[in-house]
Amino acid sequence: MPQPLPPLRLDLDFMPSPSPEHPGLLIRDPYRYSDAMLIIPPLLVECLALLDGRNTELDRRAALVRLTNDLEVGEIATSLMGTLSTAGFLQDENFARIQAERHAEFAAQAVREPAHAGGAYPAEPDALRQTMQRYMDSAATAPSRDGLFAIAAPHVSPEGGWQSYRAAYGMLRPEHRDRTFVILATSHYGQPERFGLTRKNFRTPVGDALTDVRLVDQLAAAGGDAVEMEDFCHSFEHTVELQVIFLQHMLGPGVRVLPILVGPFVQSLLQGGPPEKDDGVRRFFDALSDLDAREGGRLFWILGVDMAHMGARYQDPFAATAGEGAMTEVDARDRRRIEAINSSDAAAFWDQVQERHDDLKWCGSSPFYTFLKALPKSRGELLRYEQWNIDERSVVSFAGMAFTR
Repeated sequence: MPQPLPPLRLDLDFMPSPSPEHPGLLIRDPYRYSDAMLIIPPLLVECLALLDGRNTELDRRAALVRLTNDLEVGEIATSLMGTLSTAGFLQDENFARIQAERHAEFAAQAVREPAHAGGAYPAEPDALRQTMQRYMDSAATAPSRDGLFAIAAPHVSPEGGWQSYRAAYGMLRPEHRDRTFVILATSHYGQPERFGLTRKNFRTPVGDALTDVRLVDQLAAAGGDAVEMEDFCHSFEHTVELQVIFLQHMLGPGVRVLPILVGPFVQSLLQGGPPEKDDGVRRFFDALSDLDAREGGRLFWILGVDMAHMGARYQDPFAATAGEGAMTEVDARDRRRIEAINSSDAAAFWDQVQERHDDLKWCGSSPFYTFLKALPKSRGELLRYEQWNIDERSVVSFAGMAFTR
């Protein structure tokens, strides 16, 4: 009996080719297991649907014959499968080898190397300092807040969200320098109901931020099965990295951090109930609460979070423009969620997230909820709210926020 073809990985990024000279479907790997980017010609795009783990070589050949009106399709079929496999885009032995190698390479690294220097921010130290001064030093520092112990900042491109970054990080003072900064950041590609930790220092163009290994080990021991230790997502995620460059600018390169990537709470969104009905999630919330109780004023909390994602890029049936049309309703709904966060009402916040299975697509909902459950007596303040057109037809919303005890 013919064996099914290896399935196409479903965790890849698929988008229309940006090149008019090379139309088709562009495929790339957001996990960076592979650096390859392939453009599948329009004629062959339909064949990708057959790579579902059920169809066989005979099914694929039949589809190619129908598409090309040519019985001699063997070379085309072999070339397509070979190209996809070599790129690491199929769930086959080659991808298993690539994945294992990348995980081992990251685990063996002494530091977490910068993944977005030269893209999201300058790779040269002097250029980075100048850019950060432009973001942060063009306005007076915000008034201090008694009892300030946490801020929320975006993880969107700093060039698009610098005013919200400035609103949040402008709250920091020199006396915060000796704290360990617990960074609760969105894990866009992490496992659901999991929390990604690493012991590695975070390197940027201006130096190494020092990861508080003692606290990482305490969380790893207390968090149980919900913890992904040396989570590979740390190697490429931008959500912690962007917080680090702002912390370093404000308080110096050697700032101490406790980086935590928070995966999506999928079970709760799909099945109802609070996220902590998952035993692992509840255990990690308790571990964070215990950590705060033990360490007290030695900690400062950072949330690296964006909010709504609307428009064509995010599979909405409309083009979105910041502050206009449908985005005015999004503004109102975002602010209702922010009100629940600021009043430390975790249940009300999550009820709004669960509404319509989070059609606002808040990628920061899991870090926000984690913070509210772990530190339930906080009081928040909205410093700045923004919507930004990430492209001509899509909008991301985000904010700068401050929290006191």
